[in-house]
Amino acid sequence: MDSDLAESVAALKDIFAKRGIPASFGKAETPVVEELKKTFRVPSRYRAFLLAADPIDVETVTPVERVRLASSTKLASEQTLGGKRTDEIPNWRKSWVIIARSALLGDPYFLDVSKLDAEGDCPIYTCMIGTDTIKPELCASSFQQFLRILATSMEVATGFGEAVLDDDDEAIFREALAPKIKTIDSAALRAGHWT
Repeated sequence: MDSDLAESVAALKDIFAKRGIPASFGKAETPVVEELKKTFRVPSRYRAFLLAADPIDVETVTPVERVRLASSTKLASEQTLGGKRTDEIPNWRKSWVIIARSALLGDPYFLDVSKLDAEGDCPIYTCMIGTDTIKPELCASSFQQFLRILATSMEVATGFGEAVLDDDDEAIFREALAPKIKTIDSAALRAGHWT
C-alpha cells in the first residue's frame, strides 16, 4: 500500500476509534482479490486497500450520510441496483464497480475503472437509485481521496452528536465540511455531493 493510501486508511481507522464507533477491518485473501481483478478490473490501489484493510464491517457515520463499504467477499454480490444485476440495467456501464452504499438511501458508490490514473486509482461516483436515468455524480477524484473525505466527514461530525439534525444543523455541518474537502479534492467540492 502506498503512503497516500496508508495515510487515508489510518485516518479512517483513527476516527472510528476516536468516536468509539465499531469498525472491523481485515486482510482480503490474495485469490479473492485476484478474482475481483479479473472479473471487475478493479485497479491496483483498490486491490492494495483490500489486501491491507478489507472493510469487513465498516460504516461511516455523519449527520447527513452513512457509507457502508463492501468487503472483498461481498463485492460481487454488491453489483445490483433495485434488485437487478447492474449488467441488466440500461445506461449502467461495465466499467462501474460498486464498492459501497449509502446505508440511509441505498444509493451506490462506485469506481469508474475506465478512468485509471498513474497511481492505479480511479474516481468514485454515486447516483440516485429509483430514477429513470442514471446520473453519476463525482464523490472523489480517486479512491484514496474518497477514504480521506469519509474520515474528514466523520471528524467534522464529532461535534454534532447522533441525533437527527434539523435543516439548520445540516447546513452548518455541510458548511464546516466544505473547506476541508476543498483541501482534499477541489473537484469533489465543485461536484457538490458532500456539500
